[in-house]
Amino acid sequence: MDFKDVMAVRRAVNFFDPDRDVPQADLEAILETAVRAPSSFNLQPWKVAVLRDPGRKAKLRELAWNQPKVTEAPVILLFLADRQAWKMYEPSFERQFSYLMQSGRYKPEERDTFAGAVDSLYGATPEKSLAFAVKNTAFFGMTVMYAAAAAGYVTHPMDGFDHDGVRAAFGIPERFWIPLLMAVGHLKPGATVAPPKWRFGPDDILYTLPE
Repeated sequence: MDFKDVMAVRRAVNFFDPDRDVPQADLEAILETAVRAPSSFNLQPWKVAVLRDPGRKAKLRELAWNQPKVTEAPVILLFLADRQAWKMYEPSFERQFSYLMQSGRYKPEERDTFAGAVDSLYGATPEKSLAFAVKNTAFFGMTVMYAAAAAGYVTHPMDGFDHDGVRAAFGIPERFWIPLLMAVGHLKPGATVAPPKWRFGPDDILYTLPE
């Protein structure tokens, strides 16, 4: 399947087959592909929690506008955007700086230089830290949907949920923002997928900057 086919096949479906699972090996393969998503300074400020247990999915459904797909899909992913991944001594920072030294792009004594660069971009305000985390996690989430479509699965991204309620119910630390939930599985037999929605064309989205 080439990329145009993936784009055509990828749809946000509402009806999942509750009797067809997503094997763990397939889910891991999807995530292995998706981690190649672009990332600012390669800090990769994302985590993903996997829900399979029916009881936990039922709890989540209560907090997600009672959407049936939350309990019908075999897998629900909670995407977590780490607002602190840019900070020195955090695992993302340390691993990336080690890579930069190994590749010869930075020297050990330039650690503060690298830290200053990421701090100026992502640590200046809480809003910048949030934007950094959510922007990068959105790249990752979209890539998960493409990878799942290429592997023969259907998905549905959801932002209709009680953010603070989900945080409290599942013990998610304050450092994480939750940009989206995602259902992953197979289309329910007999379900009809609506035709693709309209999209703006290139002429509609091109913006001319003032002189």
